[in-house]
Amino acid sequence: MQKKVRNSCLLVLTALIWGVAFVAQTTGGDAVGAFSFNCIRSLIGGVVLIPVICVLDKKNDRKPKTREEKRTLLTGGIACGCVMFVATSFQQLGINAGTEAGKAGFLTACYILLVPIFGMALKKKCGWNIWVGVLMTLVGLYLLCLKNGFSLRFSDILVMVCSVCFALHILLVDHFSPLVDGVRLSSIQFLVSGAIGILPTFFIDMKHSVSGFLAWLPALQTWAAWVPILYAGVLSCGVAYTLQIIGQNGLNPTVASLLMSLESVFSVLAGWVLLGQKLSGREILGCAVIFAAIVLAQIPVESLKKTAK
Repeated sequence: MQKKVRNSCLLVLTALIWGVAFVAQTTGGDAVGAFSFNCIRSLIGGVVLIPVICVLDKKNDRKPKTREEKRTLLTGGIACGCVMFVATSFQQLGINAGTEAGKAGFLTACYILLVPIFGMALKKKCGWNIWVGVLMTLVGLYLLCLKNGFSLRFSDILVMVCSVCFALHILLVDHFSPLVDGVRLSSIQFLVSGAIGILPTFFIDMKHSVSGFLAWLPALQTWAAWVPILYAGVLSCGVAYTLQIIGQNGLNPTVASLLMSLESVFSVLAGWVLLGQKLSGREILGCAVIFAAIVLAQIPVESLKKTAK
């Protein structure tokens, strides 16, 4: 129970970092291009974890010992990295194509409904309280993120694809995190995602030409590009995704997805605290519904039933 409480707190911190990162994604993607932003931030996220791995190894040797452990780590890192590349690319493309940040937050967080559905195929059961929590969270996200009704555009469909990929990513992390060192897994997945991103960065953002590269390069010489890139690379990637891998270890993946859906709440609260944006009664109600849903999902229903019997 103590481990679950600690891991739940780590996922809440993850959601906080991701919530603030939505602003960075919007400004950074506009400055350098969607693929360039994701490629650079992923490579930074993977590199900043290397010294962390070295420090942790001095305290407690966490290196994979056998060939099987090395194969599992590499397989998990490549699988998570490929899915992450697809997820973040579709999300960034959707945001750059015109989906508002609030709507993008709602559509992305729909993975909370997809995770238990996909999990059923993997024989991962959820109690009634978790299913109710999922539905309550969707209602809360609707109240929080969507202010002028709901309609779908092409850019919204791109973000919906990203939601499916994030659901798969959560299930992959759920599978591999108990088997390997979480920090190594996180570093590998970012390096893989960044390496894949080099190709679309060159062919799309740089127009696969010298003139295209020269036109792209000046964007990287401004703080308007590097501040969001560094935040997304060091904190959103290097720190938050590592916390996700560590925090998911031992938790029901649906409960984990509910906790991480708090990123939408934190994105609104960050705008209120940091940017002076006002919260409407509708948004406050949405936050309250989501918090209530997460508290409900945390109740150990099965344990209480056994105790009662």
